[in-house]
Amino acid sequence: MYTITKKVCLVLICVLTFSSCATDNDLPADDPIKTANLVDYIAYSSIEKDIIVAVNNYRRDNGLKVLGTLDDITHQAIEHNNYMIANKKVSHDNFNKRYIALVNDIGAKAVSENIGFGYRTAEAVVNAWINSDGHKDNIEGDFTHFGISVEQDEDGKNYFTNIFVKR
Repeated sequence: MYTITKKVCLVLICVLTFSSCATDNDLPADDPIKTANLVDYIAYSSIEKDIIVAVNNYRRDNGLKVLGTLDDITHQAIEHNNYMIANKKVSHDNFNKRYIALVNDIGAKAVSENIGFGYRTAEAVVNAWINSDGHKDNIEGDFTHFGISVEQDEDGKNYFTNIFVKR
């Protein structure tokens, strides 16, 4: 009995030791939905997951590295969507505040964003971004991570904020 107890304790110690030290660099590089903040994991909606996959598939197909997700970036995207909905306008208002927050919070070296409104599917909004030079430049940019938020207003219209960061 004593030997079994020792083995169980050893297994538990190993599991806790190896699982508690994960960082964003420990997660698979090709995992399109990953986060560095495992405690505060954001549950992405279906359309948000589809956007993450579509952007990363586009990047991969064009010889670019896939981007990881980070909760801090997505929180900024959520806040911006809520701002746009509250003000009933699509804008890049207060981008400088998002930029500064990401520099301070996660050590961002570069920050850019794509926004959108009214699209019903991930494919539609990603295609619109790819067909717009400035938005396409952001998708193809030298970034390492991104965050996405899709929120609906009271009329069921989708607002999109996709923030790209280089760390």
